[in-house]
Amino acid sequence: MCGIVGVVSHQPVNQLLYDSLLLLQHRGQDAAGIATGIGKTFNMYKGAGLVRDVFRTRNMRDLPGTMGIAQVRYPTAGSAGNAQEAQPFYVNAPFGITLAHNGNLTNWEQLKDEMYRIDRRHINTESDSEVLLNVLAHELQMATAGYSLDPAAVFKAVAGLHQRVRGSYAVVSQIAGFGVLAFRDPYGIRPLVIGRAETEHGFDYLIASESVVLEGQGFELLRDVAPGEAIFIDVDGNFFAQQCALNPTLNPCIFEYVYLARPDSLMDGVSVYAARLRMGEYLAEKIKREVSIGDIDVVMPIPDSSRPAAMQLAGKLNIDYREGFIKNRYVGRTFIMPGQAVRKKSVRQKLNPIGVEFKGKNVLIVDDSIVRGTTSNQIVQMARESGANRVVFASAAPPVRYPNVYGIDMPTRDELIAFNRDDEQIRESIGADQLVYQSIEDMKQSVRDVAPHITSFEASCFDGVYITGDVTTDYLDHIEFKRHALQESAGESRSQLNLNLDSD
Repeated sequence: MCGIVGVVSHQPVNQLLYDSLLLLQHRGQDAAGIATGIGKTFNMYKGAGLVRDVFRTRNMRDLPGTMGIAQVRYPTAGSAGNAQEAQPFYVNAPFGITLAHNGNLTNWEQLKDEMYRIDRRHINTESDSEVLLNVLAHELQMATAGYSLDPAAVFKAVAGLHQRVRGSYAVVSQIAGFGVLAFRDPYGIRPLVIGRAETEHGFDYLIASESVVLEGQGFELLRDVAPGEAIFIDVDGNFFAQQCALNPTLNPCIFEYVYLARPDSLMDGVSVYAARLRMGEYLAEKIKREVSIGDIDVVMPIPDSSRPAAMQLAGKLNIDYREGFIKNRYVGRTFIMPGQAVRKKSVRQKLNPIGVEFKGKNVLIVDDSIVRGTTSNQIVQMARESGANRVVFASAAPPVRYPNVYGIDMPTRDELIAFNRDDEQIRESIGADQLVYQSIEDMKQSVRDVAPHITSFEASCFDGVYITGDVTTDYLDHIEFKRHALQESAGESRSQLNLNLDSD
């Protein structure tokens, strides 16, 4: 999960890009980067950390230009705090290109090998985004061989990229002295929206992962970038769009609506907030069937993303709604933090119970999802320590039983609490008196109720169906082996560091 932004303006864009990244900070807290273009020159600055920590006034002064792209990045196993893999990435041939990417390529290792053997391009990191950049650069080179660079050539290059690349990708890119390019994978897995603002000099255009960026910056939301579509805006503000995939279909990642996106975002015609309200309504109906409602005193959300579902659920069940946990907003989202030890420590730092709301009560706690179970277990413990009589735990999403390979950091089966466990075993593991999960069909219907035009979703972490058709058991085994190797390597590095510190 990452957040990306691209802009073409009649004014300097450095502050606009910085402010946009702040609005997308929830999508990535590991690294941030900005690249701007002025004439045929790029200026770039990026680093590990939160947006406010990466950029200083002197850095912003070194980012002139009226077009640019930016990204916030979340940590993955073995790469947390690795500034080398912060984006955007840059390549100097054929024209000078920068690129930022949200998603994950499932065939990036194969492509990396092709880059070296066939395309004669060197990949310097273990980032699939750098591979994606080089594929785009190669396709642009092929599309413009003997011809000038124009929008038709750009769209031809994106069509060639679609033929080679597998997985999920929403992309913003700059071509030096030419303009900003944005495109989305043919399945529409990761979100991308476009907006514009009218100025005295013409229209400024802004492309971002979520609509909150447009609204926060005073841009009008035009529409979503369609699956397989490419958008090109030249340096003069001329707008071009073309479908570049053969058989595009819309399959948005349903976890965006469950957890990832801000509730005030609108993506693929879906109000995230409205979808979460509907999830609460469907979950209330299931709780009625499985729980003795008369025994429940209060309903409590785990802030923040479960709040809409919990509020609607409480209203449907006619049970008092209470805020039982206060969130420290200066601690990162524990779901996307690397390492189990870090997540465990952060839960207690992030949430603090209000004891009076628990003492002597039977509480129904509502969370958006249960992934590793780390947070859920400690929340139940905090409720009991605060004096709760009974703790019923409800998840607005179904059990997360399968790895996600399309850009969410849950790629190994043994990290998922629901893998090879039934609901009763999960309940015992988190320590609740009763556990209720949303059904897969009710979760999907919650979004369909808001946007009936969406008939299919990328919901592989819940249903095990990988819509790109190239994810096999061998593939999952391979990425899990690599992940464990990275974790072991990171652990050895930390142990050596501690040893060196002790010897000092």
